[in-house]
Order: sequence, then C-alpha cells, then structure tokens
Amino acid sequence: MVTRRILAGLAATALATAALAACGDDTSGGGGDKAEVTLSLVAYSTPQAAYEALIKAFQKTDAGKNIKFKTSFGASGDQSRAVAAGLKADIVALSLEPDLTRLVTAGLVAEDWNSGPTKGFITDSVVVIATRKGNPKGLKTWDDLIKPGVEVITPNPFTSGGARWNILAAYGAKANKGADKAAGLAYIDSLIGNVPVQDASARASLQTFTGGKGDAILSYENEAIFAQQHNQELDYTVPDSTILIENPIAVAKNSEHPAEAKAFLDFLSSEAGQKIFAQNGYRPTVSGANTGVTFPTPPGLFTIKDLGGWSAVNKEFFDAKTGSIALIEAKHGVATVAASPSASPSK
Repeated sequence: MVTRRILAGLAATALATAALAACGDDTSGGGGDKAEVTLSLVAYSTPQAAYEALIKAFQKTDAGKNIKFKTSFGASGDQSRAVAAGLKADIVALSLEPDLTRLVTAGLVAEDWNSGPTKGFITDSVVVIATRKGNPKGLKTWDDLIKPGVEVITPNPFTSGGARWNILAAYGAKANKGADKAAGLAYIDSLIGNVPVQDASARASLQTFTGGKGDAILSYENEAIFAQQHNQELDYTVPDSTILIENPIAVAKNSEHPAEAKAFLDFLSSEAGQKIFAQNGYRPTVSGANTGVTFPTPPGLFTIKDLGGWSAVNKEFFDAKTGSIALIEAKHGVATVAASPSASPSK
C-alpha cells in the first residue's frame, strides 16, 4: 500500500481556492466586445472549490471572456433529479455515471456524452483508508479494518453514492474483482459489523470522523486531501487494491449557449484545467497532463466495469429488497431506501 501526506504547497493552493466566490453567486466575466452570456453549472458538492477556481481561470482566457456563471452545488443524485425535473443547466458535473445516465434517459444529455477520449469523465479518484494522524492503530489494509475493536466510518450506501464506491472498493479487493463473490460478501458482512454509524452522505461521515468517532474512515482520496488541506489531523493510505472513482460531466442538450459550454469543458480538459483539479486532490483524466502533482498508482486498481458495470452492480448489490448488500445491511439493523436499480443515491 502507499501512504501519502499532503504537501504544504498543495494545501496552500486549496486554502486560497476556498476563499473564492460563494456557491450560487454569479461569477462575472472579463471585458471585451463579445456579448455577455451566462452559463449554469449544476454540480455535485465535493468539487465546489475546484470549480470556483476553474471558473476564475477560464474567465482569464480568450474563450472565457464575457462568460458569467450561475452555479449550483449539491448532492449528486439530488442535482441529477433536479435537472430532470426542470432545473436549468448548461453543464452538469456529477459524482456517478448513473446520475448522468438519468439525464440521457430524460433526453437532456446526448447519448454520445461519453464518446470522447476521456469517456466523459472529467476527474478521477480512488477509495482510501483514512486514519487519525500518526495512524495509532496501524490500520493500513482491508484486513485491518475487520479486526475486533476497530471502528470504521462509512456512509449508508442506500443514501450515499460515496458509500457505494466505498463498499465496492472493499468488495472488489476481497472478491478478486468479483471472481470470488462469496469471499467479497463475507468481508462486507464483517466490515459492516465494525461500522458504528452510517451517515447519509460522505461529507457527513467525514464530519463524524473528524469530530472524534471511529478509528478509520473509508473516503474518496480527494476528500482525505480536502480534510488535510483544511487542517484536519488525519493520514490516509491508498490500499494495494481499490476502485477507480470516475466523475462524469456533459453539456446539456437544451443549453442556450452550447458553444460557450463546450469551451468551458475544453478548458477543464486542458493542462491548465487538469492542474487546478489536481491541486484540489483530483486525479487527472487527460493522459500526459503535467499537473505538478503526483498520485500513487495502486497495483490492484480496478474499475466499475471489472465488477460488471453500474446497471448490473446496482441490481445485484443495491436493490433495496433483493440486493446482497441490502440483505447484509438489514442483518445489521441498517435501514435501506428503495430505489430503482438504474438510479443513484446522493453523494
């Protein structure tokens, strides 16, 4: 496994980023002769600071002059459902592919949204094991998390998309990427037995952990970096085997300014854009981008496709009545929330 501590320079960058414009405010563009347009960015909550920095940087380019932004940040599933219900969006940036697929089904995002070189994903991350500073209990592997007396914090996978990534990372690691389902499910059963509380969201679980409860927390790598950047005393380990988290983005089909929206997406995929993402803890999706930040590559990294893809995974594991994870959660007295297999919960 690879254990990382965030660099001081990276922390300083993110702290400066956090001081930028507040969520929901219009962000003004530059001067020039072009007519001003306003783009509506609807995104999941975790990368808010990154997007605020990206907007500022984009507006300093020729393509971004006279472009203003109206931003909305919230739980990924909630944001997806809001757009499907009529919330105006020129650009949607979500946590999970099924949240984007919902908008394709609704006719609001083109079916070929994932046809580009990055397959429609703008950022990546991985599931990590975060601990108290100094890792006093020496928790570095998946096996360490099921030892007697160890408390692990992770959200409820029936309300949190982040929790689904966490569960699938643990399952895939112990099931040999799904080859031994019984071993994977037995491990999840033991793991859930060591989880004292399952919050509704990944960010709420992070607050529970930093508030003093638990010995370890399963987290997105970028969430662990976020905590370190905001002076939370924790360390984190990237396990040898973990899942690649992929975050989708797309231009809405009914955007009134599709050219400007695409220009912003192009900037996000540029080296400058990927560098800002990396400074905020996200792994670049553009091959060869020189971001100045190095992320470890775990030898056993796998993807959702290795487990059968989201449709199959949601049906097999997360169907509220018949899913194998739902049955394990019920055994441990945890409530599940009914949802269609194609739908995603919130980040």
